[in-house]
Amino acid sequence: MMRTCVFAGSFDPVTVGHVDLIRRAAKLCDRLLVTVMYNPNKKGIFTVEQRLDFLSRATAMMDNVEVDAWDGLLVDYVRKMGADFVLRGIRGTVDLENERTLAEVNSRLLPGLETVFLPAKPELGCISSSIVREAAAVGADFSSFVPECIYLDVKQQFDKHSKER
Repeated sequence: MMRTCVFAGSFDPVTVGHVDLIRRAAKLCDRLLVTVMYNPNKKGIFTVEQRLDFLSRATAMMDNVEVDAWDGLLVDYVRKMGADFVLRGIRGTVDLENERTLAEVNSRLLPGLETVFLPAKPELGCISSSIVREAAAVGADFSSFVPECIYLDVKQQFDKHSKER
């Protein structure tokens, strides 16, 4: 029986913490769908296409990982893709509380949907997309926070924004 998992997030941009979770989660299922969730009414720093490109490059060596995008409810995506469970990364107690609440809501919206929580490695727990954006916006060295294969693209985006100001 093939087990499909969904790991959804904004990935604006993808971080080394995300990639570590993806690598570890890929061992738990036959097919891992890494899905950029987006709201067309909200503007991220990177376009959905850029985020998909970044994720594709960062996961290129992972055979059972696919990247995708969705602009609706997570449960609708899970249902459409026939996924068996959802993966959520946990950096600390605040994440745990928030993610537990979302898992309960999702299981009410889609009875039987399971959410698996995977803790971040301690050395990666402080890294988030918002930390990357904040560091990049002020010109700090964020090279250890994002996959090497996307670093220059992320830096260039912020260098361009700083020149426009």
